[in-house]
Amino acid sequence: MKANSDMSEDDIRAGGCLCGAVRFSVQGAPLRVGLCHCQDCRRASGSAFNFFGVWSRSAYKGAGELRTFEGRSFCPDCGARVASLRDDEAEIMLGALDLAPS
Repeated sequence: MKANSDMSEDDIRAGGCLCGAVRFSVQGAPLRVGLCHCQDCRRASGSAFNFFGVWSRSAYKGAGELRTFEGRSFCPDCGARVASLRDDEAEIMLGALDLAPS
């Protein structure tokens, strides 16, 4: 992923779930990125940590049905976790992006 200073507000990143039923895009640089290794994130991701980026909710556009469990949204068809959507922010699972962050 480019450093925030290298991104313009016009840059758009796209992604989706494993089966393709859910698609999304985020525009501009993320507000923040992080790795979480709390027990909930480890269990939800099935990994040692969760790699995420947070954009303002207005930068997020999505298509397809999402189901949510305790704030974590996922595709009801394939079960892939793609986002956590709140009124003000969209937390995106960076592994769900079409192009891997670099």
